[in-house]
Amino acid sequence: MRVEPVSKDMANTIKVDLKEIKEQDKLVVLAENSTASYFIYRGKKMGLEYEILKEFAEHLGVQLEIKMVHNLDNIVDLLNNGEGDMIACNYTVTKERARSINFTNPYMRSSQVVVQRKPKDWRERNRKQAWKEDVITDPLGLIGKKVHVWKNSSYYDRLVNLQNELGDTIYIEAVEGDVLPEQLIEQVADGLIDYTVTDQNVAQINSRFYPNIDIDLNISVKQQIAFGMRKSSKVLLHEFNRWLKDFMKTSTFSYIKHKYLDISQFSSKAQHEFSSLGGGKISKYDKLFKEIAADYNWDWRLLAALVYQESKFKTGQKSWAGAYGLMQFMPGVGPSYGVYPNSSPETQIRGGMKKLYKNYGDWHMITDSIQRIKFTLATYNAGLAHIQDAQRLATKYGKNPNVWDDNVEIIALNLNNPKYYKDELVRSGYLRGSETYNYVREIFTRFNEYESAFEKTVPNS
Repeated sequence: MRVEPVSKDMANTIKVDLKEIKEQDKLVVLAENSTASYFIYRGKKMGLEYEILKEFAEHLGVQLEIKMVHNLDNIVDLLNNGEGDMIACNYTVTKERARSINFTNPYMRSSQVVVQRKPKDWRERNRKQAWKEDVITDPLGLIGKKVHVWKNSSYYDRLVNLQNELGDTIYIEAVEGDVLPEQLIEQVADGLIDYTVTDQNVAQINSRFYPNIDIDLNISVKQQIAFGMRKSSKVLLHEFNRWLKDFMKTSTFSYIKHKYLDISQFSSKAQHEFSSLGGGKISKYDKLFKEIAADYNWDWRLLAALVYQESKFKTGQKSWAGAYGLMQFMPGVGPSYGVYPNSSPETQIRGGMKKLYKNYGDWHMITDSIQRIKFTLATYNAGLAHIQDAQRLATKYGKNPNVWDDNVEIIALNLNNPKYYKDELVRSGYLRGSETYNYVREIFTRFNEYESAFEKTVPNS
């Protein structure tokens, strides 16, 4: 639905400032669904901008409410219509935008970079210099190329100016605001488009998810990234800027930036995962896997395959999102299964198996045992609500809602597409479906490998 724009005078008549926010005990933020701004990971609210604003809300002594905006073309009108108090979408400060809203002081400066794919054999070429000649390393290389960017973004404006500077044509494909910059990055990684432009900080975060993208080509000076507010919210703006000045000097702010921008993704799956596991064992936890899995009539090798996927059998493993331990429990979930970061391996595995069996019970209506297990694994990874969304859409699109393979998994894979996650049948919104899709497939592939290599023994055998 298109939001009707409001006039400047009308925007100034909306009197929701700091006083009203405190009276309502709620700061409402309009945010995009992205890693740089705001997202939900296994039920936990996260995102670089979200964590900054959470600290600000705590400073004010109010609750923080996030409203996800799926079409960024509407976000300024939503703000000025009074639907929210602030904008958080990795917003670049521009003169054009400043005519309609006020910007806070910047919390970051970031240049714009071209996102492109590395050559298919980049891993085989040992040195970066060996494949760099196959990607664009100079803005001149963009001449004659098709670049997809959000039409109302500073990226679009920069490309227009760049082609004027170059005196030649860059084919700029203007994308509507319901396709987010992170989705365009994913499309580059998947080979659906060849190039996009985004802020360097956004590209850096997403390079952890998509190691096959190159983000080294810089095409702008460093620009200011800030939050947006209504022109009439003068007291809120003053208070935020005063708070931000002090907050940016703290270790908390440094850690938030480090957490999202600097922590590298974990090493990819080893090619020969059995090579260090001699003596006919999958891991040093085999005895626990066998004992605990037997209590639930579960195949211990399947449990082992899941634990390897989650933590590579490392008890101290902690993800950048905060998940911990062998079973990678999120902090808000682990305690309900008796699992804490310092719990013993046995407690961690027992808690994980208990949750896994609960998820298995959620799918009692699936009669095929293999399909039921796959629904269970998908639920462990993405949460029940997202998989139920995929089920409902599967029925709508003529697929079998009780079959994961080539049916519900295909819908889950597409839950990053606005056509799917904005459907009225969907209750839990956007899902990075490729993660869940690959999660189930990789665990089952590993399970099949374990089946052929290790006996289905019982405890003490």
